[in-house]
Amino acid sequence: MSLNSAKRVAVIPGDGIGKEVIPVAVKVLDAALHQAGLSIDWTWLDWGSDYFKVNGQMMPTDGIAQLSEFDCIFLGAIGDPEVPDDVTLWGLLMPIRREFDLFVNLRPVRQFDGVRPNVQLPDGEHINMLIVRENTEGEYSESGGRSFKGTCREFAVQNDIFTRFGIERITRFAAEAARNRRHKVTSVTKSNGIIHTMTFWDEVVAETMQEYPDIELSKKLIDAAAAEFVTRPQEFDVVVASNLYGDILSDLGSATVGSLGIAASANLSADPNMPSMFEPVHGSAPDIAGSGIANPIATIWSGVMMLEHLNLNKAATSLMNAIEVSLLNPETRTKDLRGTASTADVEHFLLDLLNNS
Repeated sequence: MSLNSAKRVAVIPGDGIGKEVIPVAVKVLDAALHQAGLSIDWTWLDWGSDYFKVNGQMMPTDGIAQLSEFDCIFLGAIGDPEVPDDVTLWGLLMPIRREFDLFVNLRPVRQFDGVRPNVQLPDGEHINMLIVRENTEGEYSESGGRSFKGTCREFAVQNDIFTRFGIERITRFAAEAARNRRHKVTSVTKSNGIIHTMTFWDEVVAETMQEYPDIELSKKLIDAAAAEFVTRPQEFDVVVASNLYGDILSDLGSATVGSLGIAASANLSADPNMPSMFEPVHGSAPDIAGSGIANPIATIWSGVMMLEHLNLNKAATSLMNAIEVSLLNPETRTKDLRGTASTADVEHFLLDLLNNS
């Protein structure tokens, strides 16, 4: 970790639209920081699928050691049609999450003024929830394997790994977050069908939440929760879920309020001496890469979360206000939000707003 006054951030644009939205986000973050008399020392790293095509790996062998010297990591997107998904994911993103113990994947889902939600809500109601996804174990485990490959006897085994330690700490994080919101936590599970791991999840969550008598705890099965994300999403406050369920529900939640183009996330480390990572929820979107229509808001909002993590709160507040203004009108919103703006249009609008405020 750096001891200098300017925070050091590793920037990995990655693949596809990541290469388009990350440069925009950095310019906009710099404008907000300059306005507040602050700065960030950015180091650009060309890791990702293009790096893999040349070097046979997604990042250098000492990539984790290099990243450990930074205060934060700012990631665009990972994924390329020419490289298998398991190679891209397990070659870069997963090692970062595990080596730095990024145990929380924090994904806010918020309805913005000017953006019509894709679900019908009662009059006066709004969607504003926080999804707290366990990020280092659960269903995304390396435990398992395949045998008898290429034969009629071939089989695969995938072991879900759940620990009391992991469930307790993600539950406590969710409960603490709820104390700053509406004091409600919903635990999403599937214990009626997955008899061992999910019943264990339920038991540990219930035990841990006894430490928080001021927080209302409810439990929902994943299928029921998915339905209620569509039929009454306004009722959710903080949602705590396992790695897989949190991943799925955050995409669904973002779709209810607009699109993945406004889905931000933070991967937070349990160790304050290790870097946390900030990235948009959306993927590399190869179908629109290079067309100039990618929505940069998810990346910029992830940048806001990074500024808050670094205690650069004045810049974070001004930038979040600018995001809200940019989403009010179709001419400053991209196509995924029923707007007409290009990526560059959003960039120019935000820069003008920040530089002239």
